[in-house]
Amino acid sequence: MMPPAAPAPHHTADGPPGAPPLVLGPSLGTALSLWDAQLPALARRFHVLRWDLPGHGGTPVDVLADPRSATVPELAGLVLALADAHGLDRFAYAGVSLGGAVGAWIAAHHPGRIASLALICSSAWFGEPAGWRERAALVRAKGTDAVADTAAARWFTPAFAGSPEATALVEALRTDVSPEGYAACCDALAAFDLRSALPRIGAPTLVVAGRADPATPPAHARELADGIPGAHLVELSGAAHLAGVERPAEVLAALLAHLAPLHTHPDPETDR
Repeated sequence: MMPPAAPAPHHTADGPPGAPPLVLGPSLGTALSLWDAQLPALARRFHVLRWDLPGHGGTPVDVLADPRSATVPELAGLVLALADAHGLDRFAYAGVSLGGAVGAWIAAHHPGRIASLALICSSAWFGEPAGWRERAALVRAKGTDAVADTAAARWFTPAFAGSPEATALVEALRTDVSPEGYAACCDALAAFDLRSALPRIGAPTLVVAGRADPATPPAHARELADGIPGAHLVELSGAAHLAGVERPAEVLAALLAHLAPLHTHPDPETDR
């Protein structure tokens, strides 16, 4: 008997259905709006699917078999189920932090599925598991307020932390992310280590780092770029962990340049 198919996470679809498919993955504590700044330009060229992590945005925690033993491979199964539901055998993928780790795992273990890969402020290993286990326990006990108070300092540079964009994302962490979903994703990060599998990634890969990122410092991005054959590294000054929010134009430009070989739908606004 075949095992039951994984449920697909909550998602949105934008852009021409016949355009090259592009899946966008979120970071821990964020949802679909993380990609709002890049979406209009990307959706002119691609059929874009954005998805929510378990317990984040519109995805319920119960898409996980057991929230207390969640893994990145299980999250990758949700993305593959989403792609299958949309009839996508092969797609480009871009993800931030945990969302990037999910894409990297798919590229290493299901290389035929990923046509192009972009890893933004991500890592092959997010540090000692104990810290993530402690954060998971904290959030299960005290809710997401316990991490929201310090989120701006992790996500943004001091100059940007008080901006409306930053404030909105921190508030969404309080209101739109369940403690169990956040904790489950912490557990997944604790168990994740892709360092030995990086040479197996054959898809064209872009790695983007924020030079002021305290969560995944540039050394993590360099390890990705050094380990993935042919990967291209872009480091952005004046950006911390959510570089696509703090430096949206620069991240979009890097993505469009990287994804250019997949373009089949001309963009009149860009090409004019």
